[in-house]
Amino acid sequence: MSSENDATGAEAAQELGEGPAWDVVVVGAGPAGASAAYAAAVSGRRVLLLEKAELPRYKTCGGGIIGPSRDSLPPGFELPLRDKVHAVTFSLNGKLARTRRSKRMLFGLINRPEFDAGLVEQAEKAGAVVRTGVTVSRVEQHGPAVPDRRTVAVVLSDGETVLARAVVGADGSASRIGAHVGVKLDQVDLGLEAEIPVPDTVAEDWAGRVLIDWGPMPGSYGWVFPKGRTLTVGVISARGEGAATKRYLEDFIARLGLAGFEPAISSGHLTRCRSDDSPLSRGRVLVCGDAAGLLEPWTREGISFALRSGRLAGEWAVRIAEAHDAVDARRQALNYAFAIKAGLGVEMAVGRRMLAVFERRPGLLHAAITGFRPAWTAFTDITRGATTLAGLVRTHSLARRALDVLDKRA
Repeated sequence: MSSENDATGAEAAQELGEGPAWDVVVVGAGPAGASAAYAAAVSGRRVLLLEKAELPRYKTCGGGIIGPSRDSLPPGFELPLRDKVHAVTFSLNGKLARTRRSKRMLFGLINRPEFDAGLVEQAEKAGAVVRTGVTVSRVEQHGPAVPDRRTVAVVLSDGETVLARAVVGADGSASRIGAHVGVKLDQVDLGLEAEIPVPDTVAEDWAGRVLIDWGPMPGSYGWVFPKGRTLTVGVISARGEGAATKRYLEDFIARLGLAGFEPAISSGHLTRCRSDDSPLSRGRVLVCGDAAGLLEPWTREGISFALRSGRLAGEWAVRIAEAHDAVDARRQALNYAFAIKAGLGVEMAVGRRMLAVFERRPGLLHAAITGFRPAWTAFTDITRGATTLAGLVRTHSLARRALDVLDKRA
Protein backbone atom coordinates (compact mmCIF):
# COMPACT_ATOMS: atom_id res chain seq x y z
CA MET A 1 0.00 0.00 0.00
CA SER A 2 1.37 3.39 -0.94
CA SER A 3 2.16 6.02 1.66
CA GLU A 4 -0.33 8.36 0.08
CA ASN A 5 -3.29 7.51 -2.08
CA ASP A 6 -3.40 9.14 -5.50
CA ALA A 7 -5.67 12.18 -5.36
CA THR A 8 -6.17 15.03 -7.76
CA GLY A 9 -7.91 18.38 -7.91
CA ALA A 10 -10.06 19.15 -4.91
CA GLU A 11 -9.06 15.92 -3.18
CA ALA A 12 -5.38 16.82 -3.38
CA ALA A 13 -6.13 20.24 -1.93
CA GLN A 14 -8.07 18.67 0.90
CA GLU A 15 -5.26 16.23 1.52
CA LEU A 16 -2.88 19.13 1.99
CA GLY A 17 -5.24 20.80 4.42
CA GLU A 18 -6.30 23.41 1.89
CA GLY A 19 -9.71 24.14 0.38
CA PRO A 20 -12.94 22.71 1.80
CA ALA A 21 -12.82 20.52 4.87
CA TRP A 22 -13.14 16.77 4.71
CA ASP A 23 -16.52 15.52 5.90
CA VAL A 24 -14.90 12.95 8.19
CA VAL A 25 -11.28 12.40 9.19
CA VAL A 26 -10.53 9.08 10.90
CA VAL A 27 -7.34 8.73 12.93
CA GLY A 28 -6.00 5.17 13.08
CA ALA A 29 -6.38 2.37 10.51
CA GLY A 30 -6.97 -0.64 12.74
CA PRO A 31 -10.28 -2.51 12.66
CA ALA A 32 -12.14 0.35 14.40
CA GLY A 33 -10.74 3.08 12.17
CA ALA A 34 -11.10 1.15 8.94
CA SER A 35 -14.70 0.27 9.85
CA ALA A 36 -15.46 3.91 10.64
CA ALA A 37 -13.91 5.08 7.38
CA TYR A 38 -15.84 2.47 5.41
CA ALA A 39 -19.16 3.35 7.07
CA ALA A 40 -18.69 7.06 6.39
CA ALA A 41 -17.36 6.63 2.85
CA VAL A 42 -20.05 4.19 1.73
CA SER A 43 -22.59 6.94 2.42
CA GLY A 44 -20.86 9.05 -0.23
CA ARG A 45 -19.03 11.45 2.09
CA ARG A 46 -15.46 12.72 1.66
CA VAL A 47 -13.40 10.66 4.10
CA LEU A 48 -9.70 10.75 4.99
CA LEU A 49 -8.14 7.87 6.94
CA LEU A 50 -4.82 8.63 8.65
CA GLU A 51 -2.42 5.94 9.94
CA LYS A 52 0.99 6.52 11.52
CA ALA A 53 2.46 3.18 10.41
CA GLU A 54 2.97 1.74 6.95
CA LEU A 55 0.56 -1.07 6.14
CA PRO A 56 0.60 -3.99 6.65
CA ARG A 57 2.00 -3.80 10.18
CA TYR A 58 2.14 -6.21 13.14
CA LYS A 59 -0.17 -5.87 16.13
CA THR A 60 -0.05 -7.86 19.36
CA CYS A 61 -3.31 -9.79 19.12
CA GLY A 62 -4.46 -13.39 19.34
CA GLY A 63 -6.40 -12.89 16.12
CA GLY A 64 -9.57 -14.76 17.04
CA ILE A 65 -12.57 -13.82 14.87
CA ILE A 66 -15.78 -14.69 16.71
CA GLY A 67 -19.31 -14.43 15.36
CA PRO A 68 -19.93 -10.76 16.26
CA SER A 69 -16.71 -9.83 14.43
CA ARG A 70 -17.65 -11.81 11.34
CA ASP A 71 -21.14 -10.29 11.31
CA SER A 72 -19.72 -6.74 11.44
CA LEU A 73 -17.45 -7.02 8.39
CA PRO A 74 -18.15 -5.06 5.19
CA PRO A 75 -20.32 -6.94 2.67
CA GLY A 76 -18.23 -9.24 0.51
CA PHE A 77 -15.16 -9.09 2.78
CA GLU A 78 -13.28 -12.38 2.60
CA LEU A 79 -11.66 -13.30 5.89
CA PRO A 80 -7.97 -14.27 5.46
CA LEU A 81 -8.38 -17.25 7.78
CA ARG A 82 -5.26 -19.12 8.85
CA ASP A 83 -7.24 -21.80 10.66
CA LYS A 84 -10.80 -22.78 11.59
CA VAL A 85 -11.30 -23.79 15.21
CA HIS A 86 -13.43 -26.86 15.98
CA ALA A 87 -11.94 -27.82 19.37
CA VAL A 88 -10.87 -26.07 22.57
CA THR A 89 -8.61 -27.50 25.23
CA PHE A 90 -9.18 -25.88 28.63
CA SER A 91 -6.68 -26.20 31.48
CA LEU A 92 -6.37 -24.75 34.97
CA ASN A 93 -2.80 -23.43 35.27
CA GLY A 94 -1.56 -26.44 33.30
CA LYS A 95 -3.68 -29.00 35.13
CA LEU A 96 -7.05 -30.71 34.62
CA ALA A 97 -6.86 -30.31 30.85
CA ARG A 98 -9.96 -31.29 28.91
CA THR A 99 -10.78 -30.86 25.24
CA ARG A 100 -14.28 -30.03 24.02
CA ARG A 101 -15.10 -30.46 20.32
CA SER A 102 -17.72 -29.17 17.93
CA LYS A 103 -18.79 -30.38 14.48
CA ARG A 104 -19.39 -26.77 13.46
CA MET A 105 -16.66 -24.15 13.34
CA LEU A 106 -16.43 -22.19 16.60
CA PHE A 107 -14.38 -19.26 15.33
CA GLY A 108 -11.62 -18.40 12.88
CA LEU A 109 -8.02 -17.28 13.31
CA ILE A 110 -6.36 -14.49 11.34
CA ASN A 111 -3.07 -12.61 11.26
CA ARG A 112 -3.69 -8.97 12.04
CA PRO A 113 -1.43 -7.49 9.32
CA GLU A 114 -3.47 -9.18 6.57
CA PHE A 115 -6.81 -8.57 8.27
CA ASP A 116 -6.24 -4.88 8.96
CA ALA A 117 -4.87 -4.21 5.48
CA GLY A 118 -7.92 -5.92 3.98
CA LEU A 119 -10.29 -3.71 5.97
CA VAL A 120 -8.42 -0.59 4.86
CA GLU A 121 -8.68 -1.77 1.26
CA GLN A 122 -12.45 -2.05 1.68
CA ALA A 123 -12.58 1.53 3.01
CA GLU A 124 -10.58 2.67 -0.03
CA LYS A 125 -12.93 0.87 -2.40
CA ALA A 126 -15.83 2.66 -0.70
CA GLY A 127 -14.15 5.99 -1.51
CA ALA A 128 -12.00 6.83 1.50
CA VAL A 129 -8.58 8.39 0.89
CA VAL A 130 -5.83 6.72 2.93
CA ARG A 131 -2.59 8.28 4.12
CA THR A 132 -0.04 6.15 5.96
CA GLY A 133 3.15 7.21 7.70
CA VAL A 134 1.28 10.19 9.18
CA THR A 135 1.28 10.98 12.91
CA VAL A 136 -1.45 13.14 14.44
CA SER A 137 -0.14 15.31 17.26
CA ARG A 138 -3.45 16.85 18.36
CA VAL A 139 -6.91 18.04 17.38
CA GLU A 140 -8.20 21.57 17.93
CA GLN A 141 -11.83 22.67 18.01
CA HIS A 142 -11.10 26.31 18.88
CA GLY A 143 -8.32 28.76 18.03
CA PRO A 144 -6.67 30.30 14.99
CA ALA A 145 -6.34 26.98 13.11
CA VAL A 146 -10.12 26.51 13.18
CA PRO A 147 -11.91 28.66 10.58
CA ASP A 148 -15.45 28.23 11.96
CA ARG A 149 -17.50 26.40 14.58
CA ARG A 150 -18.35 23.57 12.19
CA THR A 151 -14.72 22.61 11.71
CA VAL A 152 -12.10 20.58 13.59
CA ALA A 153 -8.38 21.05 12.91
CA VAL A 154 -6.32 17.85 12.87
CA VAL A 155 -2.69 18.91 13.41
CA LEU A 156 -0.01 16.51 12.15
CA SER A 157 3.44 16.09 13.66
CA ASP A 158 5.08 17.95 10.77
CA GLY A 159 2.86 20.97 11.37
CA GLU A 160 0.39 20.29 8.55
CA THR A 161 -3.25 20.96 9.44
CA VAL A 162 -6.12 18.95 8.00
CA LEU A 163 -9.65 20.30 8.40
CA ALA A 164 -12.74 18.16 9.03
CA ARG A 165 -16.43 18.54 9.83
CA ALA A 166 -16.13 15.52 12.15
CA VAL A 167 -13.26 13.44 13.52
CA VAL A 168 -13.22 9.81 14.64
CA GLY A 169 -10.43 8.79 17.01
CA ALA A 170 -9.45 5.15 16.51
CA ASP A 171 -5.77 5.51 17.35
CA GLY A 172 -5.41 2.68 19.84
CA SER A 173 -5.23 2.25 23.58
CA ALA A 174 -2.72 5.10 24.02
CA SER A 175 -4.97 7.40 21.98
CA ARG A 176 -4.19 11.09 21.64
CA ILE A 177 -7.73 11.64 20.43
CA GLY A 178 -8.97 9.76 23.49
CA ALA A 179 -6.97 12.14 25.68
CA HIS A 180 -8.63 15.10 23.90
CA VAL A 181 -12.07 13.62 24.55
CA GLY A 182 -11.19 12.80 28.17
CA VAL A 183 -11.58 9.01 28.08
CA LYS A 184 -11.40 7.50 31.57
CA LEU A 185 -10.19 3.95 32.22
CA ASP A 186 -10.85 1.63 35.14
CA GLN A 187 -9.10 -1.58 34.03
CA VAL A 188 -5.66 -1.90 32.46
CA ASP A 189 -4.14 -5.27 31.59
CA LEU A 190 -0.81 -6.41 30.17
CA GLY A 191 -0.76 -8.89 27.32
CA LEU A 192 2.45 -10.65 26.27
CA GLU A 193 2.65 -12.69 23.11
CA ALA A 194 5.08 -14.76 21.04
CA GLU A 195 4.72 -15.83 17.41
CA ILE A 196 6.46 -19.21 17.34
CA PRO A 197 7.26 -21.00 14.04
CA VAL A 198 7.03 -24.77 14.51
CA PRO A 199 7.74 -27.88 12.39
CA ASP A 200 4.91 -29.48 10.41
CA THR A 201 4.58 -32.31 12.93
CA VAL A 202 3.88 -29.84 15.75
CA ALA A 203 1.60 -27.69 13.59
CA GLU A 204 -0.48 -30.74 12.66
CA ASP A 205 -1.08 -31.52 16.33
CA TRP A 206 -2.58 -28.06 16.86
CA ALA A 207 -4.54 -27.71 13.61
CA GLY A 208 -8.16 -26.76 14.29
CA ARG A 209 -7.65 -26.67 18.06
CA VAL A 210 -6.88 -23.86 20.50
CA LEU A 211 -5.79 -23.97 24.13
CA ILE A 212 -7.13 -21.69 26.85
CA ASP A 213 -5.33 -21.92 30.19
CA TRP A 214 -6.78 -20.21 33.26
CA GLY A 215 -3.66 -18.68 34.80
CA PRO A 216 -2.01 -18.42 38.22
CA MET A 217 -2.69 -14.71 38.89
CA PRO A 218 -6.24 -13.43 39.53
CA GLY A 219 -7.94 -12.72 36.20
CA SER A 220 -5.08 -14.11 34.11
CA TYR A 221 -5.21 -16.62 31.30
CA GLY A 222 -3.09 -17.91 28.44
CA TRP A 223 -3.82 -19.07 24.91
CA VAL A 224 -2.40 -20.99 21.96
CA PHE A 225 -3.85 -20.06 18.57
CA PRO A 226 -2.56 -22.09 15.59
CA LYS A 227 -2.02 -20.33 12.26
CA GLY A 228 -0.47 -22.80 9.90
CA ARG A 229 3.17 -23.31 10.78
CA THR A 230 3.10 -20.56 13.42
CA LEU A 231 1.57 -20.74 16.89
CA THR A 232 0.45 -17.51 18.53
CA VAL A 233 1.12 -18.05 22.24
CA GLY A 234 0.18 -15.39 24.76
CA VAL A 235 -0.90 -14.54 28.29
CA ILE A 236 -2.71 -11.61 29.88
CA SER A 237 -3.13 -10.34 33.43
CA ALA A 238 -3.65 -7.11 35.35
CA ARG A 239 -1.02 -4.40 34.85
CA GLY A 240 1.38 -4.14 37.77
CA GLU A 241 2.25 -7.83 37.63
CA GLY A 242 4.79 -7.49 34.84
CA ALA A 243 7.42 -9.88 36.22
CA ALA A 244 4.82 -12.49 37.15
CA THR A 245 3.15 -12.17 33.76
CA LYS A 246 6.46 -12.66 31.97
CA ARG A 247 7.20 -15.69 34.16
CA TYR A 248 3.75 -17.11 33.38
CA LEU A 249 4.41 -16.83 29.64
CA GLU A 250 7.83 -18.48 29.98
CA ASP A 251 6.44 -21.32 32.11
CA PHE A 252 3.46 -21.69 29.76
CA ILE A 253 5.69 -22.03 26.68
CA ALA A 254 7.98 -24.50 28.46
CA ARG A 255 5.03 -26.57 29.69
CA LEU A 256 3.75 -26.84 26.13
CA GLY A 257 7.09 -28.19 24.93
CA LEU A 258 7.71 -25.11 22.78
CA ALA A 259 10.70 -23.63 24.59
CA GLY A 260 13.10 -25.04 22.01
CA PHE A 261 11.62 -23.02 19.17
CA GLU A 262 12.76 -19.44 18.58
CA PRO A 263 9.89 -16.91 18.42
CA ALA A 264 9.75 -14.89 15.22
CA ILE A 265 8.16 -12.02 17.17
CA SER A 266 7.85 -11.31 20.90
CA SER A 267 5.69 -8.37 21.88
CA GLY A 268 3.59 -6.78 24.60
CA HIS A 269 0.55 -4.55 24.72
CA LEU A 270 -1.64 -2.81 27.29
CA THR A 271 -5.40 -3.22 26.98
CA ARG A 272 -7.62 -0.59 28.58
CA CYS A 273 -11.32 -0.74 29.51
CA ARG A 274 -13.35 2.45 29.87
CA SER A 275 -15.14 3.37 33.08
CA ASP A 276 -18.93 3.57 32.95
CA ASP A 277 -18.95 7.38 33.01
CA SER A 278 -16.17 7.83 30.44
CA PRO A 279 -17.11 10.23 27.60
CA LEU A 280 -17.30 8.99 24.03
CA SER A 281 -17.24 12.40 22.37
CA ARG A 282 -16.23 16.01 22.70
CA GLY A 283 -17.70 18.54 20.31
CA ARG A 284 -17.34 17.11 16.80
CA VAL A 285 -14.87 14.41 17.86
CA LEU A 286 -15.90 10.80 18.55
CA VAL A 287 -13.80 7.89 19.82
CA CYS A 288 -14.25 4.16 19.18
CA GLY A 289 -12.47 0.84 19.66
CA ASP A 290 -9.41 0.79 21.92
CA ALA A 291 -9.24 4.59 21.81
CA ALA A 292 -12.56 4.64 23.67
CA GLY A 293 -11.60 1.79 26.01
CA LEU A 294 -14.17 -0.50 24.40
CA LEU A 295 -13.42 -4.20 24.84
CA GLU A 296 -14.81 -7.16 26.73
CA PRO A 297 -13.39 -6.94 30.29
CA TRP A 298 -13.21 -10.68 31.05
CA THR A 299 -11.61 -12.08 27.89
CA ARG A 300 -10.24 -8.68 26.77
CA GLU A 301 -11.57 -9.51 23.29
CA GLY A 302 -11.38 -6.32 21.30
CA ILE A 303 -11.77 -6.99 17.57
CA SER A 304 -15.56 -7.35 17.62
CA PHE A 305 -15.86 -4.24 19.82
CA ALA A 306 -13.60 -2.33 17.41
CA LEU A 307 -15.58 -3.36 14.33
CA ARG A 308 -18.96 -2.65 15.87
CA SER A 309 -18.06 0.65 17.54
CA GLY A 310 -16.14 1.76 14.43
CA ARG A 311 -19.14 1.22 12.21
CA LEU A 312 -21.36 3.20 14.59
CA ALA A 313 -18.78 5.98 14.89
CA GLY A 314 -18.55 6.30 11.10
CA GLU A 315 -22.32 6.47 10.74
CA TRP A 316 -22.77 9.07 13.47
CA ALA A 317 -19.74 11.08 12.31
CA VAL A 318 -21.59 11.62 9.03
CA ARG A 319 -24.52 13.06 10.97
CA ILE A 320 -22.21 15.28 13.00
CA ALA A 321 -20.53 16.48 9.80
CA GLU A 322 -23.97 17.53 8.55
CA ALA A 323 -24.85 19.37 11.79
CA HIS A 324 -25.00 23.15 11.28
CA ASP A 325 -24.52 24.16 14.92
CA ALA A 326 -23.09 22.94 18.20
CA VAL A 327 -26.50 21.93 19.57
CA ASP A 328 -27.23 19.59 16.67
CA ALA A 329 -23.68 18.20 16.74
CA ARG A 330 -24.06 17.52 20.46
CA ARG A 331 -27.38 15.76 19.87
CA GLN A 332 -25.83 13.44 17.29
CA ALA A 333 -22.85 12.72 19.55
CA LEU A 334 -25.21 11.81 22.40
CA ASN A 335 -27.08 9.48 20.06
CA TYR A 336 -23.79 7.76 19.25
CA ALA A 337 -23.02 7.39 22.96
CA PHE A 338 -26.48 5.94 23.57
CA ALA A 339 -26.03 3.40 20.77
CA ILE A 340 -22.68 2.30 22.22
CA LYS A 341 -23.91 2.05 25.79
CA ALA A 342 -27.12 0.23 24.86
CA GLY A 343 -25.16 -2.48 23.03
CA LEU A 344 -21.48 -2.77 23.85
CA GLY A 345 -21.89 -1.08 27.24
CA VAL A 346 -24.33 -3.74 28.41
CA GLU A 347 -21.96 -6.47 27.23
CA MET A 348 -19.10 -4.82 29.13
CA ALA A 349 -21.15 -4.70 32.31
CA VAL A 350 -21.76 -8.46 32.17
CA GLY A 351 -18.10 -9.00 31.29
CA ARG A 352 -17.06 -7.11 34.43
CA ARG A 353 -19.25 -9.40 36.53
CA MET A 354 -17.72 -12.45 34.85
CA LEU A 355 -14.20 -11.13 35.47
CA ALA A 356 -14.96 -10.59 39.17
CA VAL A 357 -16.13 -14.20 39.46
CA PHE A 358 -13.18 -15.50 37.42
CA GLU A 359 -10.63 -13.60 39.53
CA ARG A 360 -11.83 -15.35 42.70
CA ARG A 361 -13.16 -18.69 41.45
CA PRO A 362 -11.32 -19.76 38.27
CA GLY A 363 -11.68 -23.42 39.23
CA LEU A 364 -15.45 -23.09 39.37
CA LEU A 365 -15.63 -21.66 35.85
CA HIS A 366 -13.21 -24.31 34.58
CA ALA A 367 -15.35 -27.08 36.08
CA ALA A 368 -18.51 -25.56 34.59
CA ILE A 369 -17.25 -25.15 31.04
CA THR A 370 -15.53 -28.55 30.90
CA GLY A 371 -18.12 -30.59 32.77
CA PHE A 372 -21.49 -28.85 32.46
CA ARG A 373 -23.00 -29.13 29.00
CA PRO A 374 -25.12 -25.93 29.14
CA ALA A 375 -21.96 -23.92 29.95
CA TRP A 376 -20.15 -25.38 26.93
CA THR A 377 -23.21 -24.71 24.77
CA ALA A 378 -23.23 -21.11 25.96
CA PHE A 379 -19.54 -20.80 25.06
CA THR A 380 -20.14 -22.12 21.54
CA ASP A 381 -23.19 -19.89 21.05
CA ILE A 382 -21.16 -16.82 22.02
CA THR A 383 -18.17 -17.64 19.83
CA ARG A 384 -20.39 -18.36 16.82
CA GLY A 385 -22.35 -15.15 17.33
CA ALA A 386 -25.70 -16.77 18.12
CA THR A 387 -25.77 -14.70 21.32
CA THR A 388 -23.59 -12.50 23.53
CA LEU A 389 -22.75 -12.64 27.22
CA ALA A 390 -25.36 -9.96 27.83
CA GLY A 391 -27.92 -11.70 25.62
CA LEU A 392 -27.33 -14.98 27.41
CA VAL A 393 -27.96 -13.45 30.82
CA ARG A 394 -30.97 -11.51 29.55
CA THR A 395 -32.76 -14.39 27.80
CA HIS A 396 -31.75 -17.48 29.79
CA SER A 397 -33.05 -17.59 33.36
CA LEU A 398 -30.60 -20.37 34.29
CA ALA A 399 -27.61 -18.27 33.17
CA ARG A 400 -29.00 -15.24 35.01
CA ARG A 401 -29.52 -17.18 38.25
CA ALA A 402 -26.09 -18.83 37.98
CA LEU A 403 -24.36 -15.46 37.55
CA ASP A 404 -26.32 -14.02 40.49
CA VAL A 405 -25.18 -16.93 42.68
CA LEU A 406 -21.58 -16.62 41.50
CA ASP A 407 -21.69 -12.86 42.16
CA LYS A 408 -22.67 -13.48 45.76
CA ARG A 409 -20.03 -16.16 46.26
CA ALA A 410 -17.34 -13.95 44.71
